[in-house]
Amino acid sequence: MVYRIFVEKKKELANEAKALLSDARNLLGISNLEDVRVINRYDAENISSELFEYSKKTVFSEPQLDIIYDDVDLSGAVVFAVEFLPGQFDQRADSAAQCIQIISQGDRPTVRTAKVYALYGNLSEDDIAQIKKYVINPVESREATLDRFDTLKVEYDIPTEVKTLDGFTSLDRAGLEQFVKDMGLAMDADDIAFCQEYFKSEQRDPTITEIRMIDTYWSDHCRHTTFLTVIDDVKFEDELLQSAYDEYINVRKELGRTKPICLMDLATVAVKYLKTQGKLDKLDESEEINACTVKIEVEADGVKEPWLLLFKNETHNHPTEIEPFGGAATCIGGAIRDPLSGRAYVYGAMRVTGAADPLKKVSETIKGKLPQRKIVTTAAAGYSSYGNQIGLATGSVYEIYHHG
Repeated sequence: MVYRIFVEKKKELANEAKALLSDARNLLGISNLEDVRVINRYDAENISSELFEYSKKTVFSEPQLDIIYDDVDLSGAVVFAVEFLPGQFDQRADSAAQCIQIISQGDRPTVRTAKVYALYGNLSEDDIAQIKKYVINPVESREATLDRFDTLKVEYDIPTEVKTLDGFTSLDRAGLEQFVKDMGLAMDADDIAFCQEYFKSEQRDPTITEIRMIDTYWSDHCRHTTFLTVIDDVKFEDELLQSAYDEYINVRKELGRTKPICLMDLATVAVKYLKTQGKLDKLDESEEINACTVKIEVEADGVKEPWLLLFKNETHNHPTEIEPFGGAATCIGGAIRDPLSGRAYVYGAMRVTGAADPLKKVSETIKGKLPQRKIVTTAAAGYSSYGNQIGLATGSVYEIYHHG
């Protein structure tokens, strides 16, 4: 049997609902929206009725903050629900299932969650569509059914062989562009054309796995393609920038660097130069180091000991742009991943982010992109969430907004 419960923050504490009401009125310009309610819906299976009842006030809700309903009255409202896509990690559902298992000391139940939105006011179909578009990021979530479930078990067809993309090598330019669109790839048409040439040389069509793997590795998330893009020609209107760039070119010549000019080289050339000057003698280098690691002496209990001081930064422009919460959470996760492996202890985290103007109207958002306001606010929640989970608040926060 599948048990269901609805949990809503008390009116005075319903900050998520208040924020959506404010954004809908001020950013989307929907003045007819009078009120918003946001309710978390939980469905649970493989659990006894007694354990489910006990979990209502110990796992699914905090009695001092929340109101719980077995069936919520949403009459007079436009109602829709949102859930994560299949395969997308649902932290709320996973945490609830783990907590219930800790209580029962038995098998872990299956828990599924959705967020139910109730909109009040004289709203047009266009108003409702705008709010849904603002709330639902199709990369990670979808509109959920309001019906009850007979079971939460999901049946998947297990493929017996890897699919070959027959006809891929014979696609023309328009066909390749449509292929990228249909597959939802991060690659652009030139990238996929490059791949096609490779598989033509192999005299075969690729498998779906090969294309997905190349697409993932080639994305800005893994490959930092933005930073590695070759800079063939550049002009500066600012004299200071021009002189700094000229100095960079001279340093490259002095070092005898023949690798292409790119943002990554610009960012790292100073360190290479300092090393040749013998000014980085305390830098620790080994195959496993992927952070800036400096040799220092620390006095511990009156005894001087050799220690390593690590500085790690992580960039996540691409995933944070398309999936703000998860992208931002994995960003700080990447920066803290190495110390969590047991080689170091984390003393502080700093967050430096940049974006376009988050106060711009949503109607001015570039087609196919998320609104800047959505990116920066949801990303902030992602950074915060991960830091709180590992018990390390971000000590310094710098946000730089620029229309360019």
